[in-house]
Amino acid sequence: MWCLPGAVGMYGLSLGVSKIGDTLPAPVYALLSGLNAATVGIIALAAVQLAEKAITDKLTRILVFFGGVAGMLYTAVWYYPVLMVGAGTVTVVWDYRWLHRLFRPLWRGPRLSEQTEHPRATDSSSIAEITTIANENDVERPIHLRHTAGSGQQQLHSSAQEIRSSTFNSRLSRESSRIIPPNIQLNLLSWKTGIYIISSFLISFLIIMLLRSLLKFRPLGLSLFANLYLAGTIIFGGGPVVIPLLREYTVTEGWVSPRDFLLGLAIIQSFPGPNFNFAVYLGALAAVNASLPSIVGALIGFVGIFTPGLVIFTGIMGLWSVLRSKRWLLSLLRGINAGAVGLVFTAVYKLWQIGYVAGASGNGQPLGGDPWWVAVTAGSFVGGKWFGVSAPLAILCGGVLGLAWYGAVEA
Repeated sequence: MWCLPGAVGMYGLSLGVSKIGDTLPAPVYALLSGLNAATVGIIALAAVQLAEKAITDKLTRILVFFGGVAGMLYTAVWYYPVLMVGAGTVTVVWDYRWLHRLFRPLWRGPRLSEQTEHPRATDSSSIAEITTIANENDVERPIHLRHTAGSGQQQLHSSAQEIRSSTFNSRLSRESSRIIPPNIQLNLLSWKTGIYIISSFLISFLIIMLLRSLLKFRPLGLSLFANLYLAGTIIFGGGPVVIPLLREYTVTEGWVSPRDFLLGLAIIQSFPGPNFNFAVYLGALAAVNASLPSIVGALIGFVGIFTPGLVIFTGIMGLWSVLRSKRWLLSLLRGINAGAVGLVFTAVYKLWQIGYVAGASGNGQPLGGDPWWVAVTAGSFVGGKWFGVSAPLAILCGGVLGLAWYGAVEA
């Protein structure tokens, strides 16, 4: 129910946008450019805030950076899911130190000879120092295995292993207690029911993707549903993460024009409800452009984008009591989250490149073409970051500044 008001509003917006002709009055393009510039600033702020939460160590910092850069360099329907899964795989491999074990003989040999010549005493102060380091690192890096520099001494190595195990387990216990208090038990579903729900979803996902790939002449309804079903499945974190995926799965396919996408993107920031409602707007426009009833496209967008998350969440409720203590799952989610946040920076770049709507063609051009739009974007970011300006107010100010630019430059 929380998403219905925004979904209805976005459907109404799609009906209005579908009636707009190919050419708009010049002030409207200036207004739209101002809205887009402010929206880019808001999304950039969201990317920074998400990164601050997702980055727990140097590895996740690298994954956020790599996800953003890799998303800019290449574009394909399958590419974003691969980036996120790859990021999750990297954190699992790193946290379980599989590569460390593989390459350990290469660097242990030279250091072993140095330690033989200059042995170090394993007194209580060394162990205390390791304990301090482990505890400090554990506070900053909550969800994966830790290590400290080895001394080559068996006693010190054993002590460090015990420290790492105890600190991780205590931290994991605190995290679990924070997520689900001890006096609350999620016994709504059994683990068997959870497995059944997840398995049924995976089968449906596989069938839809196979139909999407194998059918030579696919109806628009099936293609649209498959793309949004895929987007709803792989989106991790919600919010701005959905933007680059929806643009890739609708605008690139030719179902929605870049101008209409940017217009809806600017407006939805002022609407209640989640950004997933953007799929309702895009689905309705895609249906209208294919001479289908707009309500059909809106329903396809709504069901396609929301169903995967709701089904997966329901299934996980039955499995969470078993999965919550699995360190590999926590490591996997940590990496996927970092990769998804990197894609938000990709969205900032791609929207920046098409944010300025030229009056002659209606196509998007880089906002950097005019310093005014750079100032609007920066003002939106600064206002939201340090002065508590809400997203709707920032977008409204962006539209006003766009009209001011038209009055000063074009009029």
